[in-house]
Amino acid sequence: LCPPAMSRRVVRQSKFRHVFGQPVKADQMYEDIRVSKVTWDSSFCAVNPKFVAIIVESGGGGAFIVLPLAKTGRVDKNHPLVTGHTAPVLDIDWCPHNDNVIASASEDTTVMVWQIPDYVPVRNITEPVVTLEGHSKRVGIISWHPTARNVLLSAGCDNLVILWNVGTGEMLLVLEDMHTDLIYNVGWNRNGSLLVTTCKDKKVRVIDPRKQQIVAEKDKPHDGARPIRAIFMADGKIFTTGFSKMSERQLGLWDLKNFEEPIALQEMDTSNGVLLPFYDPDSSVVYLCGKGDSSIRYFEITDEAPYVHYLNTYSSKEPQRGMGFMPKRGLDVSKCEIARFFKLHERKCEPIVMTVPRKSDLFQDDLYPDTPGPEPALEADEWLSGKDAEPILISLRDGYVPVKNRELKVVKKNILDNKPPPGPRRSHSTCEPDVSRPALEEVLEEIRALKEMVQAQEKRISDLENKLCQFTNGTD
Repeated sequence: LCPPAMSRRVVRQSKFRHVFGQPVKADQMYEDIRVSKVTWDSSFCAVNPKFVAIIVESGGGGAFIVLPLAKTGRVDKNHPLVTGHTAPVLDIDWCPHNDNVIASASEDTTVMVWQIPDYVPVRNITEPVVTLEGHSKRVGIISWHPTARNVLLSAGCDNLVILWNVGTGEMLLVLEDMHTDLIYNVGWNRNGSLLVTTCKDKKVRVIDPRKQQIVAEKDKPHDGARPIRAIFMADGKIFTTGFSKMSERQLGLWDLKNFEEPIALQEMDTSNGVLLPFYDPDSSVVYLCGKGDSSIRYFEITDEAPYVHYLNTYSSKEPQRGMGFMPKRGLDVSKCEIARFFKLHERKCEPIVMTVPRKSDLFQDDLYPDTPGPEPALEADEWLSGKDAEPILISLRDGYVPVKNRELKVVKKNILDNKPPPGPRRSHSTCEPDVSRPALEEVLEEIRALKEMVQAQEKRISDLENKLCQFTNGTD
């Protein structure tokens, strides 16, 4: 007879023990897509309830293709692309608060934010809504803030993490001198108050971006030399994937209160593909997709030992080039679908549906707790000033209907918006000692001219306002 502890572990009760992965039928795939061959460990695919976006091969610059979810089958070779980068695109990410807005990061050192129309455009989309310039080397990672509107993070090969307000095109914060080498990945916690990063220097850092402080750090969570990934769990723990000294792939679970020792550390296999973790906080299931693997392994994270419980493996014949992961509100609740992956092959994208088979046709409350919806909980400046807010949740009881196209408005801060400083003119000094005197005079002259223009514009606005007041008073 098994000892009681053993028998309990063998039949651990979990509604996710029978998660069942299945590829869609051939006519539900997206065929004839030339998936990018760039060697970079990002997922190359981003999906939301309206669209699937895939980084593709493109001559001379960088491009990605955006397809309406329903537009399955063979993709017309003349289907418009999103092309604006002058070098390959390395990462793409849909805005969680606007399903028509996507950001792209490129080897050309820029980040671009795009508005995608609900209809299929006739020509390539070449004009981003805003271009964010601040990195000096290629930008390989982008990630939207989970709860604050228009806050976007980018990380580049200049070892910088920059936070942007996309609504104004401005840098909010620059996290420098924190990473001594290439940044492998960056992830937000659930309310966007902290970041976790992994780096080629073999450290996992937890950063408070607004205080610009490292609040916790773990050296070598995995001993091997190959890339590490880290993501936050909903309860604030950190899940990592990496390699042992013997080059075995490992996963780890860590508690920030005691970052020295892992809660769990498991060896998996000796494949060499970096494991990309995808996490569903509603079910506490982590899916691991290795680049170049032909399988997806999944684990349930719980509060009881061994904390990381292996559930199952979805296996197929073809290796994956990349992987998209649908947000919960894009799933079919009537089919008890708890996850949907978009697996990239060389020439196609294959959706894989993960379901928990149930006999009843009724809505399964236990599978679908309320989940983050598309409304942001904070504005960018509220977040920057120190406010935190949990995601605004929605019920999936009646399924989720995507919102109609909402435009992203970018309000560039303009020198003309600033009033001239009151009081006497201050003496001007320059930080750059090597600026020539004539050049400085020229700049000062331009500033004087701009000030005069601003004052003239202000007077004009004030006159127009007065006229408007007289007019409205006259009509009352």
